[in-house]
Amino acid sequence: MGIERKQQPPTEIWLAVEALEARKAQDVVVLDLRGLCDATDYFIIASGTSDTHVRALADSVIEAERVGGQRPHHVEGLPAGRWVLLDFVDFVVHVFHPTLRGFYQLERLWADAPAVSTGSSR
Repeated sequence: MGIERKQQPPTEIWLAVEALEARKAQDVVVLDLRGLCDATDYFIIASGTSDTHVRALADSVIEAERVGGQRPHHVEGLPAGRWVLLDFVDFVVHVFHPTLRGFYQLERLWADAPAVSTGSSR
């Protein structure tokens, strides 16, 4: 594979991941899209347990990023809470209701993108 991935994701990625984990998001995944996608560098994908939980997770990411000096360029789906997309240009956060995550299977669509470890190894 000709794609170099030695550089760690920027702090903004970890702010979003920590905000999601603090609100008990399920199955948080970070995909490194550098070299695979011209639109963004990373996808952060997570699930909530209900529409209300999905909205709370998205609001938590927006607030954490605001405190860190970032604002989303575009927000989609927040009122409904089924699939919220937060576009921060360099990364996109997808927060799904579990049934929609299973239906759209973004991880499978982007199977060529390596997952970034979100554990304490960073």
